[in-house]
Amino acid sequence: MNHFTKLPAVLLLADGTVFYGKAAGKIGTTTGEICFNTGMTGYQEIFTDPSYFGQIMVATNAHIGNYGISNIEVESGHIQIAGLVCKNYNITYSRKQADESIQDYFQEQNIVGISDIDTRQLVRHIRDKGAMNAIISSEILDLDELKAKLAEAPDMDGLELSSQVSTKETYTFGEENAAYRVAVLDLGVKKNILRNFDDRDVYAKVYPAKTTFEEMEKDFAPSGYFISNGPGDPSAMPYAIDTVKKILETDKPLFGICLGHQLLALANDIPTKKMFNGHRGLNHPVKNVIIDHCEVTSQNHGFGVVQEAVRASDKVEITHVNLNDQSIEGIRVKNKNAFSVQYHPESSPGPHDSRYLFDDFINMMRK
Repeated sequence: MNHFTKLPAVLLLADGTVFYGKAAGKIGTTTGEICFNTGMTGYQEIFTDPSYFGQIMVATNAHIGNYGISNIEVESGHIQIAGLVCKNYNITYSRKQADESIQDYFQEQNIVGISDIDTRQLVRHIRDKGAMNAIISSEILDLDELKAKLAEAPDMDGLELSSQVSTKETYTFGEENAAYRVAVLDLGVKKNILRNFDDRDVYAKVYPAKTTFEEMEKDFAPSGYFISNGPGDPSAMPYAIDTVKKILETDKPLFGICLGHQLLALANDIPTKKMFNGHRGLNHPVKNVIIDHCEVTSQNHGFGVVQEAVRASDKVEITHVNLNDQSIEGIRVKNKNAFSVQYHPESSPGPHDSRYLFDDFINMMRK
């Protein structure tokens, strides 16, 4: 047993709620917006999903680390979460294919966490009070000092984060002689999205977040454009909204996922809002209202499009609705080759019910 797990740690929420537990990962202090994911598996993909940048993740599954860390199960180049909260932090792992333990992984990447707390009580508290900032520390246990540090943490509302997680240099993914060329605006793209494109005979070129439409068009002359998932407040991203508007003017096929969905809405004068609690998990039921079919989806978002504005819009039509809370999960632009969904059809982790959306995008480019 690693000696770090025995050291005390504290979790303090912005509303003053305190949880005491044991240190997990690196000894240190971290702040971020606290949120929870209800998935029963896939902790490594969640840790490395850039959409979670700036967030402290509460794992609702009781055991984290039990199947270790595998180098191929990552969604980006490094861990993206700001910190981890869990009940049982398992350093000893049981899977032969694993490369290392969660403790070694967290120490290598300087991730601070806390374990041995009642995560069910914590999740119920967040569900009642809404998303808020929090601080974890295994080096400072004085609450007044922690409150002062927590007060300095930025609020997620109005925060632009995609330019921080986006690639700094353009790169390609897939076979150069593939049938389709897709320009990917990287706002925090997951690797499994690129794998899904590669599986469908797409050669993708991935561009930094603030690349203009003109630069992508001149450089790559793509068959279509993809606007990726990512962290932060979409309304704080005028540069990306402008890019989406210019793509729409050309009517080249456009597909957006998660943050890309919110930006497509904003480009059509539909506002977004910060949710009281976001959707984060692997089993959210979504209805495709076009074909009257339900799919079980993987979700991860703290912002959403304003429902009433979508319903009142003459520019877009609704394609998907969340069956838990009736929030808008998919839209397509009328008389344009552009559509988007709020959830993650590439899953990883999660069910594969929605991967037909990649085929829909391919068909749009084929036509």
